[in-house]
Amino acid sequence: MRLVVDLNRCQGYAQCAFLAPDVFALHGEEALLYTPHADESQRENVARAAAACPVQAILVDDEDPSGVR
Repeated sequence: MRLVVDLNRCQGYAQCAFLAPDVFALHGEEALLYTPHADESQRENVARAAAACPVQAILVDDEDPSGVR
C-alpha cells in the first residue's frame, strides 16, 4: 500500500501519529515523517489515521505499481 501526504495541507495535528505510530511520526512540533510504502499489516491503522486527519491530507493508494491489487 502506498501513502501520499499533502505536506502543504498537513497542519501537524498528529492524529495519524497517534493512530498509526509505526507509519507516521512527528519530528519536532510540526514536521511529519511517514513511510510512503506501508506494510500491509498496518492497513487498518492507516485507514483510521487517514479518516481521522482533520484536513484530509492523507491519501492511501491500494494500487500496486505492477497493477496487481
